[in-house]
Amino acid sequence: MREGTANIVRREDYLAPAYWIRTVDLTFDLDAAKTIVASKLFIERNLEQMEQPLRLHGEDLNLLRVLVDGQSVSFRHEDGMLVIDAPQQSAFTLEIRNTVAPEKNTQLSGLYASGSGLFTQCEAEGFRRITYFLDRPDVMAVYTVTLRGDKQKYPVLLSNGNLLEQGDLDNGRHFAKWHDPFRKPSYLFALVAADLVAREQRVRSRSGRDHLLQVFVKRGDLEKTEHAMNSLVASMIWDEHRFNLPLDLERFMIVAVDDFNMGAMENKGLNIFNTKYVLASAATATDADFDGIESVVGHEYFHNWTGNRITCQDWFQLSLKEGLTVFRDQEFSMDMAGSASARAVRRIGDVRSLRERQFPEDAGPMSHPVRPDAYQAIDNFYTATVYEKGSEVVRVIHTLVGQQGFAAGMALYFQRHDGFAVTCDDFAQAMADANPYSPLAHNLDVFKRWYSQAGTPRLTARGEYNAANATFTLYLSQHNPALPGQNDKLPQLLPVAVGLLARDGTALPLQLAGEDHAVGTDRVLVMTEAQHTFTFVNVQADCVPSLLRGFSAPVVLDDGLTDADLLVLMAHDTDAFNRWEAGQRLALNRIRAALNSDAPAALDDAFIEAMRAVLNDTRLDPAFKELALLLPSEVYVADQVTGIDPQRLHSVREAMVDQLATALHAEWEAAFAANQVRAGYKPDAVQSGQRALANLALTMLVRHASLTGDTVWPGRAYQRFKDASNMTDRLGALEALVNSHSELAQPALDRFHALFRHEALVLDKFFMLQGRAPEKDGRVFARIKQLMQHPDFTLTNPNRARSLLFALTAGNPAAFHRTDAAGYVFWADMVITLDTLNPQLASRFARALDRWTNLAEPYRSAAREAIARVSAKADLSSDTREIIDRALAG
Repeated sequence: MREGTANIVRREDYLAPAYWIRTVDLTFDLDAAKTIVASKLFIERNLEQMEQPLRLHGEDLNLLRVLVDGQSVSFRHEDGMLVIDAPQQSAFTLEIRNTVAPEKNTQLSGLYASGSGLFTQCEAEGFRRITYFLDRPDVMAVYTVTLRGDKQKYPVLLSNGNLLEQGDLDNGRHFAKWHDPFRKPSYLFALVAADLVAREQRVRSRSGRDHLLQVFVKRGDLEKTEHAMNSLVASMIWDEHRFNLPLDLERFMIVAVDDFNMGAMENKGLNIFNTKYVLASAATATDADFDGIESVVGHEYFHNWTGNRITCQDWFQLSLKEGLTVFRDQEFSMDMAGSASARAVRRIGDVRSLRERQFPEDAGPMSHPVRPDAYQAIDNFYTATVYEKGSEVVRVIHTLVGQQGFAAGMALYFQRHDGFAVTCDDFAQAMADANPYSPLAHNLDVFKRWYSQAGTPRLTARGEYNAANATFTLYLSQHNPALPGQNDKLPQLLPVAVGLLARDGTALPLQLAGEDHAVGTDRVLVMTEAQHTFTFVNVQADCVPSLLRGFSAPVVLDDGLTDADLLVLMAHDTDAFNRWEAGQRLALNRIRAALNSDAPAALDDAFIEAMRAVLNDTRLDPAFKELALLLPSEVYVADQVTGIDPQRLHSVREAMVDQLATALHAEWEAAFAANQVRAGYKPDAVQSGQRALANLALTMLVRHASLTGDTVWPGRAYQRFKDASNMTDRLGALEALVNSHSELAQPALDRFHALFRHEALVLDKFFMLQGRAPEKDGRVFARIKQLMQHPDFTLTNPNRARSLLFALTAGNPAAFHRTDAAGYVFWADMVITLDTLNPQLASRFARALDRWTNLAEPYRSAAREAIARVSAKADLSSDTREIIDRALAG
């Protein structure tokens, strides 16, 4: 791997390091203004590499001393690295002493100050902002860390692993010494020094070992940690039960911090979390917040094995840990949900996220394979492709080998690679070797194309029923569109889960030609070539194919089904995902038709009656109904249309929502009444589903009132807002008022702010709700700019910045994509401003215009002009420069 000498890092250039660091002894004298860092590293030369100087990464460090085996040595700085001429000995001890300034670190990478405490974030390349080091994931060492600091300022001193000793020092100072017995790369290092309190729980694993679990938060927040602790315990139990992976340390710690670029970080034994994914109470957190905490706590805990015990050889293998661990946290969340319906709702949510975030990425300038081939700034590749699509690729394996086969593959993977830094190929090989008779093993090279080919494959399906022969023939073909640098793509391994439904909704038995008998009503067809033909025999009735059940492969499906076919699936499909998908397809067809017509947007009676049937179907869970009754988002629809006019799309979709609000008014009233939760608050699947449907119904009722001038439902919504016993209902009522632009919205917002002005995470909701409100006559955009001056708004806290800026660009297309280009001007100003404060945050915000080439005029030219203005800034960070230059190239 090229280190520090080239702007572009390429996978093909990977070389093992010239030196290995075997042990690390770190001592910190902690102070927000100036922290002294002393490192003692035992280093061995890699005898397989040519003898060369030792090159260490370092950024924004003040170097004080360098010793080799206790003696001063000459050194120099080259290309941002500390270079020491090759020592004569093959093994030696290197001592370095330097200082850092945490309170000046607005990037929140390395060691930084948040409030009165000190925290670290080292993934991907933050450790080099703490001390000089071989900051790369294949350099793994055993760490011993001593922390010293003012006892009053920093009564809690934490690092990775097990606590060896602690005690008092002179002058009101104290120390703590930590040892992590497991080798780890520097990106998994963590340090916390702060005034915190902890919820503690002692648990015994199935293997009989006792462990201490701790969740550390600021004083005053302890009562909001019960759900995080419960989620941690559940994660620990699940991982040991499902994959036989126990907790391997004496303790496991979670620390919540206000200022954090990401959601959380899986540092070995000391997970540092954004407060958003730790703090929750019924009064301050929604059902979605509780759900997010469970998912993220699970994700970071599961990294203990898939990411920590086995890590990445290089950053190109990032999905080795992230895609796999997202799959594991999705499986965990589905298991926690319980019922089949609740599991389906989880799956639908995951696919919606994939389609709205990753599919556009696959089609835009940042398109890259699950295993990228090159990068300029690795922080830019913590993407939906690496995470969500990476998870879907793991799910492809799971579908092909089954749950038991997948567990066997995981066991072999750990048997072979525990304690090492490896590649995506190593994981795939272990899965294939553990399942030698599976389609995966027989087609492993075809499967690996998921790692190397960017873009979303297109799956085309056509069916032909022959009544005379009682056969149904399914013709499948796949194609992955060309992308820059990838013109000629090969077929990929696609598991296509299928079923056949008679026109009356009966699920038909499936028997392929050549088989002796039917095998159930659901099965998986495996594609390895560009085209396949499958013929089902003894099909006794004309039927509708239900394809890609459960979204069995991350593809775009063109099945040629008519509206009549989709209505059959929507009414009768036993696969909940495809039942939901049929409704989405019907809605998308109508939105597309309206976009291509000059006539007023209108829904036909057949669609409205299908929606009415969903609302009235007592067999369907409320959570499923809520999903099924939502029209496809503007973000998703925009990705399905070439040359999109965001304002036209917004007006079309809004008109259709208005029509649903009006046509189903009686049903919305009934749904609202039937889904009131009168029991004590629980964020479980049942209650959450009821609240979700009730809040959607209330939104539609208030919306209808805004069309008719009725004052009853806005009044009821305002009363519900005031009386709500939980944040989900309170925010749902507030959202109904804000989104309908009711006269009661501002009084409700003022009351909401007064109630929660001291709750940072609730204030984020205050800003986000207003940033996402449906645009109307430019009022929402004007309000967003006004809120930038609000005394509680700041750009230095990532959560707060995202709550308003990302709400506009990612969640409110009509407010952002303005015909006067004001949204693009605002975007450019904010990218430039954020880049001086926090390049990671700036580069993520910059991606709002990834898909500018898909816009119609005048948006397209105005967006390009805004991107060019940002590109003209000579001093952009490498993070933002990569995003902007790739966007500008189209």
